[in-house]
Amino acid sequence: MSAKGDVVNKEIEKKVGNNIRIIREKKNMTQDVLASKLQLSGCDITRSAVAKIEVGQRHLYPDEIILIKEILNTDFNSIFYGEDK
Repeated sequence: MSAKGDVVNKEIEKKVGNNIRIIREKKNMTQDVLASKLQLSGCDITRSAVAKIEVGQRHLYPDEIILIKEILNTDFNSIFYGEDK
């Protein structure tokens, strides 16, 4: 992958992570609680990993995105584009 592609991907990861953080905070949920709910749903993730996702330092897997969507009771547009309803 080109350096330009890496930059674009990093920006997308930062934006998606920030959107998740905003939604989580609007739901008055801590990173610990989100991580615990993900773990109970079968996702091997720590609070530290959630923190890294929210600042764009860790990749998100498709199954994690689906679970986060369900746990935060939001939609994909909110996660990807920041359009929380």
